[in-house]
Amino acid sequence: MKSIWVWVGALALGIAGAVSAYGQDSLPAPSPIEKTLAARATHTTEVTLDKNMLAFAAKFMDDKDGDKDDKQVKEMIQNLKGVYVREYEFDKDHSYTSDEVDGLRKYFESSDWSPMVHERTKGIAEGTDVYLKIVGGQLQGLFVLDAEARQLSLVLILGPIDLDKISALGGNFGIPKDAVKKAQKEVRK
Repeated sequence: MKSIWVWVGALALGIAGAVSAYGQDSLPAPSPIEKTLAARATHTTEVTLDKNMLAFAAKFMDDKDGDKDDKQVKEMIQNLKGVYVREYEFDKDHSYTSDEVDGLRKYFESSDWSPMVHERTKGIAEGTDVYLKIVGGQLQGLFVLDAEARQLSLVLILGPIDLDKISALGGNFGIPKDAVKKAQKEVRK
């Protein structure tokens, strides 16, 4: 019985640490829910880039050919504090529960983050959530949770974000194009 309480205590500390990290300007460690999802997924993509890694990546982006999107991405990532992406693909529909998705949402139910979009499908765990972190009237963070029948995507971008240019990040650094475009579309409604 004592070992169960030790395990529950460790789980609570891990969740509290992740919640604290999400609220701050640092990238979170994977939550216990994410580890469970990864264990069940047939394919997992995990990207964690802090400010230093983003600056390093920006050095290798070549804008000599004058590609406008590449230039926008390079300018944006030079100011970001971090990018955190988790994408889980499953071989069966709804291989995750509503409780798991709700647990991921709870990390952003704080005064630092404002819910912008809550899209739900009644009776199943599908839907999209978009949370924004606004500091001093400036967008300083974006979180997108996109739950589909066989895929669950989490995208967290920390730092100054220009909504007009955010779609250029889709397809870079493991950020799903569809999730970013969906967030951009929903925010503009």
